[in-house]
Amino acid sequence: MKINVYLFKRITAAAGALTLSLLGVAGFYDKTLPDNFSIERDGKLELNTFFSISSRPVRHSCMTALTGDNGSNESTLMLLGAVPVKNVTAVSSERPMLVPCGETFGIKLLTDGVIVVELTDVGGRCPARECGIRKGDIIISVNGRDIRSNRDITDEVRRSRDEGCEVVLRRGGTEKTLTLVPAYSEGSYKAGMWVRDSSAGIGTLTFFDDDSGIFGGLGHPVCDSDTGGILPLSEGAVGDIDITGLIPSEEGSPGQLLGDFSGEDVLGEIKLNCEEGLFGTLENSPDEKEKVELGYKQEVHRGSAQIYSSVDGGAPKPYSVQIEYIDLSRDAEHDMVVHITDESLISETGGIVQGMSGSPIMQDGRLVGAVTHVFIDDPTRGYGIFAEDMFLRAEETTG
Repeated sequence: MKINVYLFKRITAAAGALTLSLLGVAGFYDKTLPDNFSIERDGKLELNTFFSISSRPVRHSCMTALTGDNGSNESTLMLLGAVPVKNVTAVSSERPMLVPCGETFGIKLLTDGVIVVELTDVGGRCPARECGIRKGDIIISVNGRDIRSNRDITDEVRRSRDEGCEVVLRRGGTEKTLTLVPAYSEGSYKAGMWVRDSSAGIGTLTFFDDDSGIFGGLGHPVCDSDTGGILPLSEGAVGDIDITGLIPSEEGSPGQLLGDFSGEDVLGEIKLNCEEGLFGTLENSPDEKEKVELGYKQEVHRGSAQIYSSVDGGAPKPYSVQIEYIDLSRDAEHDMVVHITDESLISETGGIVQGMSGSPIMQDGRLVGAVTHVFIDDPTRGYGIFAEDMFLRAEETTG
């Protein structure tokens, strides 16, 4: 009898510990998982997380009509099919069909305003610093004149002489108006700041939607090299690029694709530069590939996948990779970690090089993501972004 009581206590204690552990896991997922998911019409919401998470309709929940043929319903996420995690909204619609790319493209951006990249003394003082201008500020106008280039600022500062000029700038999403009094130095009036009004580079196209003509690429924003801030876009163009060579990546030193713009032809328009990448429209599909299904973020899983890249200027080739880590958290800084396992690509490039950002990631026949960054200490690994997040951003350019 004593033995049975002892066993009962042990079993009860173990069951209690297990329950507490499951509740802890459920609490973690409750705080980190997003509140909204996309699913295929008539599909069921299931998450490829470390612990199995399924869903069931919320009692008394009903389908809500959205724009077009889309609909939404409320579901309860269930840990191991038994422990409720949280209620979420599942938006159902026809699964998008996209052309996966992998071609390199030339990026030409003109900023909306100009970015202050350096403050400097002129004539023994720095007028820009004195009036409150900081590195990273975006100069919008001077004396009511819209600013599009360094020349615009120079002209207005010289015209103002020592009377001062009204400067309107944007900082952290807020506009400020300051009065700058130029300094006279070396025969002219100067503001004491260096600014940047454009940027150019090489990236990789991720997908193209031949129904709407929109594209997505890069998987991360184009940022100013001095301030680190996202370049505010006034207008941008997609140009053709000739890949002339590459510098392979090594531990501690990321490599890069080398290339030149091949002529003045504009292949498309860049309309959006944001956290999820570059988006806009192309005049024609970059290749004659077949369309594939878009993979939703909860469908991505650890294991084998492929990326498509062009590192020699030719047609994109598939290379084997492993998706090693996935983060579905609402505030995730990076969505996944990708490990290059293809020996031919490692032999040629050392892994991921700059310019490969945007290379589409394919898994289970679907477009699930794009390569975004390379690990400096291990260039065979890098970060990726969910293709679903890129596609949702791309749709904003159709308005």
